[in-house]
Amino acid sequence: MLPRNFTEEQTMFRDAYRKFLASEIVPHMERWREAGIVDREAFLRAGEQGFLMVWPDEKYGGMGDEDFRFEQVIIEETAYARVGDWYATLHSRLVGPYFTRFGSEEQCERFLPKCVRGECILAVAMTEPDAGSDLAGMRSTAREDGDHWVLNGSKTYISNGINADAVIVAAKTDPDNNPHHMTLFIVERGMEGFERGRNLKKMGMKAQDTAELFFNDVRVPRANVLGEPGKGFIYLMEGLAEERLIGACGYLAAAQLSWDLTYDYVRERKAFGKPLAAFQNTQFRLAELRTELDIAQSYVDQCVAAFNAGQLTAVDAAKAKLVTSELQVKAADIGVQLHGGAGYMDEYAISRQYTDARIATIYAGSSEVMKIIISRDCLSDDYKPFNTRNF
Repeated sequence: MLPRNFTEEQTMFRDAYRKFLASEIVPHMERWREAGIVDREAFLRAGEQGFLMVWPDEKYGGMGDEDFRFEQVIIEETAYARVGDWYATLHSRLVGPYFTRFGSEEQCERFLPKCVRGECILAVAMTEPDAGSDLAGMRSTAREDGDHWVLNGSKTYISNGINADAVIVAAKTDPDNNPHHMTLFIVERGMEGFERGRNLKKMGMKAQDTAELFFNDVRVPRANVLGEPGKGFIYLMEGLAEERLIGACGYLAAAQLSWDLTYDYVRERKAFGKPLAAFQNTQFRLAELRTELDIAQSYVDQCVAAFNAGQLTAVDAAKAKLVTSELQVKAADIGVQLHGGAGYMDEYAISRQYTDARIATIYAGSSEVMKIIISRDCLSDDYKPFNTRNF
């Protein structure tokens, strides 16, 4: 595989984070999966050791280094340790930056230090029962009332929905005239009218609490409006490229783990007197998969470099999300097949890799939505061919 570009500091960070996972997270995962939720202590322990939020300025308690490769290390090592359903990156890198990008200094000072320490857990609420990728179909609304906004509606499939202390909620604020006129609100635990539904049972990612949220005349103070009223749709669109890059790093790391698990198994397991790895079918399938993984890794690493340079486009992020999410499912599927009956047993890690993988092609924009984004670009009148020809 081509060499990867991490600094010496990031390599040391990787080693330290790997040790943290082994001592503080891995031993508790089975209990958390049975409970359907990660203990809040996990966020506190990560915060104490500087592994929860790296990018915020030192005045907020972070390292002040926005290099995405630190988060890439966290995402990869979390997947390799088989604790992907402790989805701390949702809190730290997907939701957290909303405060510095769109919020006020007062909001940053009020929330970020607690978030860095793991005392305030974050979530973002966009999806509704009748509106997923189509944000224009959102039904949640908010209206002004003196010094407050009154929020009504419901959200579903919200990751960190039970644990969250602060939820960034999107709602329409001029529903009669403009379906894209949305505002983002910071709804805090304990606000009257803010209720949580059940912790939803899922096919995979068992320890990741995923909940329904209900907002019944929740009075949100103006101080908790994130950014400018009416610009929420624009803010959400701005964050999608990074969200899909985060996803791509995680999907690919999980796919790499499925390959490793299968590699170990086929070299040890014997059939007809020889290892499974000695059969041409096994060799060809894993050779093909190994090639796809390495090519995808090179592309994702390039996307990370582009993001750090402020050059990652929504289309390039969609390509990364599409190919890596599909590859995560493929790698787990091949792994289960080559494990045979053992692959269907929960005691084998590849079984959980398979059930956890299935959500990858759905959330953060389904594969079908990614194809729409990519096709609109490559079939547009403004598209520039990869190669120009003079014949």
